[in-house]
Amino acid sequence: MVVVLTAICGTSGLVLSYVNEATKAPREYQLLKFVKGPSLKVVLPEGYDNDPITDKIQVKLGTDEKGQPILKDVFPAKKDGKIVAFAYDATASGYHGPVSLMIGFAPDGTLTGVSVMTHSETPGLGARITEPAFTRQFAKLKGLDQVKLSTQGGRIDAVSGATISSTAAVTAVQEAIKLFPKIKEEVL
Repeated sequence: MVVVLTAICGTSGLVLSYVNEATKAPREYQLLKFVKGPSLKVVLPEGYDNDPITDKIQVKLGTDEKGQPILKDVFPAKKDGKIVAFAYDATASGYHGPVSLMIGFAPDGTLTGVSVMTHSETPGLGARITEPAFTRQFAKLKGLDQVKLSTQGGRIDAVSGATISSTAAVTAVQEAIKLFPKIKEEVL
């Protein structure tokens, strides 16, 4: 009886291990397609002829304190084989937790769009940073001096009553802008 159960458990473990390994790439693609894909469609300009998820590029940004590489997934939009824009994500702390955005860039550094992917902000208040009225403000801006809240001399109007959430979104975009030169160097 013990031998039979051991054989069944061992075989089951091997089969599960094989299935996990065999489906790893398709599962990763599905996760990217359904989590980041909708945001990519918002932030990348129309007219590209590739699948940015399939063509993603991993850029090494350095190493962490343990010596492990810090990698960033960059999603290029190509037209006739030439990169016309690319996007990557950035995260900042909001009122109730992290706010994760997808930020699109033209090769010259101009923002092509911003989309909030995940957040845990207050519904009806901080969650309004996901609305197009807020996110559209970032399009066609370039540089850290423009991407600030209007109360700080920038061009972004905060969501009324949700200054912390608005600041989180702006901070995430600013972090993405700071990474732009390094990513551009690797991608273009």
